[in-house]
Amino acid sequence: MKGTKARGQSMTEGVIYKQLLAFFFPILLGTLFQQLYNTVDAIVVGRFVGKEALAAVGGSAAQISNLIIGFFVGLSSGTAVIISQYFGAHDDDGVSRATHTAICLAVCAGLLMTALGILTAPGLLRLMHTPKEILPGSTQYLRILFLAMVPSMVYNVGSGVLRAVGDSRRPLYFLIFACLVNVALDILFVIAFHMSVAGVAIATALAQLAAAALIVVSLGRVDGAHRLRRSALRIDRDILLRTLRIGLPSGLQAVLYSLSNMVITTTINGFGTATVAAWVSLGKIDGLFWMINNAFGVSIMTFAGQNYGARKFDRIRKGLLTCGAMALAAAMLFSAVFFIFAVALFSLFTQDGEVLQIALEMMRHIAPWYWLFVPIEMISGSLRGMGNTLIPTLITAVGICLFRVFWMFAVVPNWLEIRAITISYPISWLLTGAVFIAYYLWMRKRLFEHNSL
Repeated sequence: MKGTKARGQSMTEGVIYKQLLAFFFPILLGTLFQQLYNTVDAIVVGRFVGKEALAAVGGSAAQISNLIIGFFVGLSSGTAVIISQYFGAHDDDGVSRATHTAICLAVCAGLLMTALGILTAPGLLRLMHTPKEILPGSTQYLRILFLAMVPSMVYNVGSGVLRAVGDSRRPLYFLIFACLVNVALDILFVIAFHMSVAGVAIATALAQLAAAALIVVSLGRVDGAHRLRRSALRIDRDILLRTLRIGLPSGLQAVLYSLSNMVITTTINGFGTATVAAWVSLGKIDGLFWMINNAFGVSIMTFAGQNYGARKFDRIRKGLLTCGAMALAAAMLFSAVFFIFAVALFSLFTQDGEVLQIALEMMRHIAPWYWLFVPIEMISGSLRGMGNTLIPTLITAVGICLFRVFWMFAVVPNWLEIRAITISYPISWLLTGAVFIAYYLWMRKRLFEHNSL
């Protein structure tokens, strides 16, 4: 495998929209294949096993895994911000120290997640009122996934290192390979060997192991300052503290997101297995939008991080406006496509008439409003790239997470319909987006006075 250029891909010079799109598309394709991990699992068990298996794979189990994984991935994201800033400032020593700290942190976090996940899985599933008929399958699925947390974290953190220096292609190639492995093993274990939920969990775990191996080999062969060397593997205290300062708010935000989703899933569980299966199906298709939106968010975060390190503040402002316009157009296009092809998309997961009807009702209340989330992702992404993670976390925690929890306890019990749950999403996006826009306008004015943005 040939080494990369020593300085990677700088985003501090050149045409802004071209640089953002060149970085965005590999991220988009990468997150698409990452989304396909669980989507393929859901399709295989939903079509070849049944709605109980579909609910087991994508219901409470998915929310619990997102809770624990999201915290540690959010925590380690602080390192990616630090690396992008060092890279923009041409500080090779800082890039190297941050890279090796990130990999060490990934291994430690993965081991901790394995222990926590295996021990707490049954209790958390019962706490979420998981239907009895899917409880054994959900427990089995979770425990197998948590056995693969070290490779999962190594891949995610290693990909973050590569993207921070402008290399978004290698993580894409590795993820495509891992996804193909997952698909092949899903078919083998579930359809050929009739292993049901355990089969898709084992397939996912082995695919994550393959992706992690490719990331480690790649980092060990690059020519840049981010090259991984066994002799340099250690945790740098100063970088660790900076990582915690920047990454901890992101990790806590991921936890709050997951907790609010767990409360919602608990409420959904009360409507029965058909509704759980419909919610899972919606989530898999809905995930395609979040994939697109997240790719724009990672792009603007990396762009802002590199230009912040290079002290090019006006370029950050222009990049935010450019990326926001592209993300808004993509959100509106996705909503239109979702509406047109909703029946065909949901039919990929199930042929159950009741499940399809519930899923279509859910979709009508959420799909038209995706564009409301664009300001949240764009503004918070640019702020995180500059190292400001606390304020975005607080705004998101209150406006989305706590608001939805309040809604589930205060509104839904008095309005026992699916619509009561689904409309909480666009309402929370509208409120939170308005606060983000107001904060950005206030912050920009203050920083302009100091010639900073």
